[in-house]
Parts: sequence; C-alpha cells; structure tokens
Amino acid sequence: MITVSKTGSAETRRVEFRLEGNPDQVVCIAGSFNDWDPAATRVPYDRKEKCFLLTMELAPGYYEYKFVIDGQWIMDETNHNFAANDFGTLNSVLSVE
Repeated sequence: MITVSKTGSAETRRVEFRLEGNPDQVVCIAGSFNDWDPAATRVPYDRKEKCFLLTMELAPGYYEYKFVIDGQWIMDETNHNFAANDFGTLNSVLSVE
C-alpha cells in the first residue's frame, strides 16, 4: 500500500510504502527514484505495525518501482497502476503530485 502525504518540504512529498510479509525476509525497493538499484533502499520491518514500512521524500513526478523480496522482483500487489517494462513484465507506477 502507498500513502502520499502533502507533508514534506516545499519541493517534496512524503510517500509511505507498506508491504505485508515475514519479518525474516529481506525487502528492498528499486525504481526510477534510485536508478533501479535492488540493494540501494532497504525496507525495514516495523514490529509495531507488523509490516515492512518505508517513508521516502519524493519530488512531484512519475515513478516506476518494484519490491525486491529475497532477491525476487515483485510488483506492489496493492497498487493497481502499472506499466510495461523492457523485460516483458510490469512495474508498479506511482504519481506524486
């Protein structure tokens, strides 16, 4: 699940990514906001919320992303916005206004 908040600096918005999963998993997020680096942005497990939870500050724009769970590239199943990629699969899409 994604939540985009108007809070943040004048140039950015606060974006929250949530993912249900096993706390023993290694979860990262890769996308156009981090040059698709599968290890650049780890998503920590929040024991209080009982999910993987990451808050990022993103400038308004169009972003494509995928979760990388234990090395497997996975779309965000809670986000129904997607686009085809050059590998013949789909990326999740986020529009930050």
